[in-house]
Amino acid sequence: MTHPTILIGTTKGAFLLSHADGWQVSGPHCGGWGINHVVGDAETGHIWAGGGGDWFGAGIWRSTDRGATWSLAKLSNGQMDEWAAGDPDMAAMFDWTPTETPFDGQVTSIWSLHHAHGRLYAGGNPANLYVSTDNGETWTQSESLASFPDREQWAPGAAGLVLHSIVSHDDPAKLWLGISAAGVFATEDGGESWARRNRISNADACDHHHHPAAPSGGEIGHCVHNIARAEGDLLYQQNHHGTYRSPDGGRVWHDISHGLPSSFGFPIAVHPRDPETLWTIPLNGDIDGRFPPGARAAVWKSTDGGQSWSDKRAGLPQRGCFFTVLRQGMAVHSDATLGFGTNTGSIFLSHDDGETWDEVARHLPTILSVEMM
Repeated sequence: MTHPTILIGTTKGAFLLSHADGWQVSGPHCGGWGINHVVGDAETGHIWAGGGGDWFGAGIWRSTDRGATWSLAKLSNGQMDEWAAGDPDMAAMFDWTPTETPFDGQVTSIWSLHHAHGRLYAGGNPANLYVSTDNGETWTQSESLASFPDREQWAPGAAGLVLHSIVSHDDPAKLWLGISAAGVFATEDGGESWARRNRISNADACDHHHHPAAPSGGEIGHCVHNIARAEGDLLYQQNHHGTYRSPDGGRVWHDISHGLPSSFGFPIAVHPRDPETLWTIPLNGDIDGRFPPGARAAVWKSTDGGQSWSDKRAGLPQRGCFFTVLRQGMAVHSDATLGFGTNTGSIFLSHDDGETWDEVARHLPTILSVEMM
C-alpha cells in the first residue's frame, strides 16, 4: 500500500505526516504562525501554507523541497511588526527586519489556498482573492471581486468574512469561491467578472429554520462552509444549514440533507473517480456544542449523490466524543485515501472508501485543515 503525505494546518504551525516504517510527524513548520490551510503539488514537491492573524499579519509560507525548508511571502504586517519597529530589543529578540508588504490594512490572514493551471490562489480575511503566477513569490489581488457591486452588504460569519473555498475546473476560465457569509461566487472568464450562485431549486422541500443562516428568499443561505467539485459542473456544498448538490455549476442547488442526523456541519469530500460518492461529518448544531450527535463519531457516506446516507463508525470513538472537524478538515487523495483531522489533534484515515477508520496521529495542536499530496 502506498501512502500520501498528509499536509496539516494547525494553530501552532504546519505539520507533515508521512509513512516510513509507521507514521512519522514533521513539524511544526512556519515559524510559530497559525496555519489555516496547507496544499502541495506532488509533481514539483512544492508546498504552500497560508495563515497569520493580528500578531503576525497575513502571509503564505512556501517550501520547494517537500517541507525541509520554508520561506515567507508576507502580504500584510501585524502587531509584532508595529512593536518591533519601535523597539530595537524586541526586533533583535524576534530576529525581525522591516518587510515591504503589498496589502497592509487589507488582509489580516490567509484562509485558503488552491493550485491549478499554473496559478496559486489564496483566499483572505476579509474576503478577497489573491493570485500568484510565480509559485507564491509575488501576489496580485482580484480587483473584480474586491469591487463586487453589493460587497458592502456582505456579512461576516463567526470567524469573520472569510474566503475559505476555492474550487477549480478542467477549464481554466472557471472557478468557484465560498465566502462566509456572502455565499457562492463563480467566474467563467478567468476572474474578469463574478456572479453569485446561491439559488435553491427545491425550496418547498427544505426544512425551515428560524435562523439567520437558514435557507430563505429562494436561496440556500449565505453561510457556506465548504465546496467540492465532483466532475464537470457537478458541485457539492456543506452549508451552515444543510448539504446541497448542484449539477450546473451552482446555478441551482438541491437540498440533499434528508437522511443525515443534522443539517449542521463543516467539511464535505467527493470520491476522485465516482461523482456520486461523497462524505460529510455532521455535528449536533451550531449552538449545541458542535460535536458528533450523541457524542458518537461517524462519517456519513452517500453512494447515490446524496439521495441516501449511511453512517460509518468502525474505528471511530463511540463514547464521550466531543471533537469538531472544521471546514477544511477532511480531504480525499487521488487513490481514494480519505482522511480528517479534529480540533483535539487527531488524524483519522480510511483506505476503503470510508468504511473503516484508523487513528494515525494524535496530540497535535488544534487541526484547521487536512490535505493530501
